[in-house]
Amino acid sequence: MMAAVTPTAVLRASGSLFGLAYGDALGKPTEFLTVAEIERRYGPAGPRELTGDPALVTDDTQMALAVGWALHEASTLTPEAVEPLLRRRFLAWAVSPDNNRAPGMTCLRACADLDRGLRWQEATVAGSKGCGANMRVTPVGLVDVDLDTMAGLAQLQAGLTHGHPTGLAASELTAYAVFALRAGATLPELPALLVDRARSERLVYREQWLGDLWQRPGVDTPQEFIARGWDECLVALGRLTDALVRPDDGGDPCRVTGEGWVAEEALVTALFCAVRHADDPLSALARGATTAGDSDSIAALAGAFVGAAAGMAAWPSGWAERIEYADQLATLGKSWD
Repeated sequence: MMAAVTPTAVLRASGSLFGLAYGDALGKPTEFLTVAEIERRYGPAGPRELTGDPALVTDDTQMALAVGWALHEASTLTPEAVEPLLRRRFLAWAVSPDNNRAPGMTCLRACADLDRGLRWQEATVAGSKGCGANMRVTPVGLVDVDLDTMAGLAQLQAGLTHGHPTGLAASELTAYAVFALRAGATLPELPALLVDRARSERLVYREQWLGDLWQRPGVDTPQEFIARGWDECLVALGRLTDALVRPDDGGDPCRVTGEGWVAEEALVTALFCAVRHADDPLSALARGATTAGDSDSIAALAGAFVGAAAGMAAWPSGWAERIEYADQLATLGKSWD
């Protein structure tokens, strides 16, 4: 198992952050279109060029930056230090005039209760496992911490808004995927690594980070609570493994791995795109954006994975100056590279 990050000459942290934003921008205009409509507009290869000056992103990138800045500002990466910073950054996002990109209702609802001063375990939307929990977790996989701290950070940032155990588990797996790729794992190796991680963590409830979040009607132990999330992720990873051993028909991956509106589906559908196009990063983004599901989140996560594997060299020259929030992405990427 990877325990330390390899040298960063290829700028893997920057590549991952910018890749997330690029995928988000390409998927933004396709999110609510059918595949047929996307192909009529962009051709069978899907969207492959940034549009706009700057090219606009969605709440996926905005909230990933919120998580990134909270981690960047923390004097120590403990739950006591990070939770107030996450809360402050999420609330600033919620009231920002730039928060006009069809933000998720779960995040808005939870932020409203966080703003009232509720404990986050009470403010979170307990039944939501929407992909908003893991679309923003990429920065957690880029900080240089041990795996236990990485897992706690990933689940904490998810739990502030999405309290469902599958949202927690999928967020940890998404961060772990970025961490593993940055440490030298290859994209084809990743599905098996994530299955191993899910099995090893299945009964691990991180009370230091989650407190009493597990206490729900019908749940007797924290282990029972968290196992439900890992089991759903394992089912989704099984669909991914089955899909990758079959020939690729080039069609919509949502048909085999899910539409990505929920956390575990966003993870595995993005992984499908990244693994199928491991040697062609732009095609990974375009494949994610050419879907009938949550296209911006799928393409964003695919970009985060491919960028963590290949670094900034994966992306077309000139894009880094054209994407919205380029200065923030560059600052955070440089700090972790």
